[in-house]
Amino acid sequence: MAQGSDMEQALTALYGEDQVAAVITLKVDTKEADRIATEISKFDAIQDVFLVTGDTDIVAKARFKNYKGLKEFVLQSLAPIAGIKDTKTLMVVTTYKESGAAKIQG
Repeated sequence: MAQGSDMEQALTALYGEDQVAAVITLKVDTKEADRIATEISKFDAIQDVFLVTGDTDIVAKARFKNYKGLKEFVLQSLAPIAGIKDTKTLMVVTTYKESGAAKIQG
């Protein structure tokens, strides 16, 4: 488990107490997709939830006060939800456009 703690320390050092945004992809039991998407939608940190086709079933966009908040959400809020087979958390590094508005000017 040393590798996980090294990664956690690196991410905490990188993000510290800064707000973080993440895209979370979920593979779920197909019969449970609507229920799971609805349940995930109820969390305050979750901004958008999409049922999608392809290698993943649900994509959620979320914001957290800091990296620790993201970690706690994944471990304590998502993990216990029945029917979730796998998750991938993609932390946003740079936002170029969000909600139709450009964020970075070239």
